[in-house]
Amino acid sequence: MEFHQPDQNDVAHFTTILGKDHVFTDQESFEKYGRDETEDLRYAPAVVLKPGTPGEVSAILKYCNSKNICVTTRGGGTGLSGGALPIYGGVLLSMERFNQILEIDERNLQATVEPGVITQVFQETVIGHGLFYPPDPSSRGTCFLGGNLAHNSGGPRAVKYGVTKDYVLDLEVVLASGEIIRTGARVLKNSTGYNLTQLMVGSEGTLGVITKVVFKLIPYPRLNKVLLAPFRSEINACAAVSAIFREGITPSAMEFMEREAIDWTLKFRTDIAIKVGHDEQAHLLIEVDGNDEEMILRDIEKIVSVLDQFDCGEILFAETEAQKTDIWKLRRSVAEAVKSNSTYKEEDTVVPRAELPQLLAGVKQIGKKYGFKSVCYGHAGDGNLHVNIIRGELNEHAWKNDVTEGIKEIFQLVVALGGTLSGEHGIGLVQQPYMGIAFKEVQLDLMRGIKKVFDPNGILNPGKIFTAVPKLSSA
Repeated sequence: MEFHQPDQNDVAHFTTILGKDHVFTDQESFEKYGRDETEDLRYAPAVVLKPGTPGEVSAILKYCNSKNICVTTRGGGTGLSGGALPIYGGVLLSMERFNQILEIDERNLQATVEPGVITQVFQETVIGHGLFYPPDPSSRGTCFLGGNLAHNSGGPRAVKYGVTKDYVLDLEVVLASGEIIRTGARVLKNSTGYNLTQLMVGSEGTLGVITKVVFKLIPYPRLNKVLLAPFRSEINACAAVSAIFREGITPSAMEFMEREAIDWTLKFRTDIAIKVGHDEQAHLLIEVDGNDEEMILRDIEKIVSVLDQFDCGEILFAETEAQKTDIWKLRRSVAEAVKSNSTYKEEDTVVPRAELPQLLAGVKQIGKKYGFKSVCYGHAGDGNLHVNIIRGELNEHAWKNDVTEGIKEIFQLVVALGGTLSGEHGIGLVQQPYMGIAFKEVQLDLMRGIKKVFDPNGILNPGKIFTAVPKLSSA
């Protein structure tokens, strides 16, 4: 795929649009914006642009479309699928200046925000109004809402409350042509034409650039109980998940962590005051929330009764806010702890929750077959298992070839169990070679056709989701 790389004349034009303070061509910027949290991959852009208004985004895209300059839109840089890597160079469009919460409409339980707002900042702001925005990925303290929209992020509380798409009513989007459109309306029901809003959510910056979003909010639940349940078997921990739901209970969170994930995290975060028994091989973090304490306690009793059937050890019930914080800190720190140990590939597998035991067992068997180690954790209530394949001492050939074959088999297993390739991280760059496992060519052609309608010249985030890409380069 050939694109025009911005030269001095192009940079000068971008400067007339943004001013010199928001156009960057220095090596430090290329290093910062040429990577995200995906493995150790780096791809330098030709120029970094930081627009601050929809009009500026429009002018940039209109110019790039006319000059065949590719544009990669970037949020907080916390992605794990390479979705924000500028693999063809060109323009890196950073949305960090779009950082305003424009309106909180308490009468209609809605908020209008820009995509550069940090997820946790938005959550805490609406909590101050007695409202709740549930999607909370583990990187919520640094990720942008725009990135959450791009990948349809979920997080621990998706099991009860749903994912990003379930809270989006309307978007302002700049198309590749520079045209600015609205995709929906500020209403809870809308059967007026095709649902462009939901099409944009999860499209990973390949169809347009989101510059504004209207979110639906819900009342904030006042009460919650948190427990940490240990198991002597990882398979039993996974099997207990479906059993809890069959009992008629929907926790607000249900997270799985295998032993090694916990051990690495406790070494990484020495401030967490949690002890793990020598025979405990996995834990479930379970949270139940609501506004009726008696009902919450009844649900907890039922959950404990179910857990007893799966060789569960002594359960830690969080009695204080500090204990709740420690338990959640343990779960939210796992990814960072794994990364501190080794380069790794994270596969965001998802299956029907009752198939989790088979998935986990299969992942371990495939690892033995191809000689790699995996550390697993994830949103068990959704059937969403994050499989972290650790490089460790693997040589280059094993890392590039044997592991690739192993990942392929993992995805084949996932699809055979009724699941798919990604629950919340997106396809991006590193997952796209496996799309043929989940989709027939006719389905992929339909997606490519949609991309062609929105972006005829293919300038928006090229090489992601299903387009052929050049060989990966790494640091």
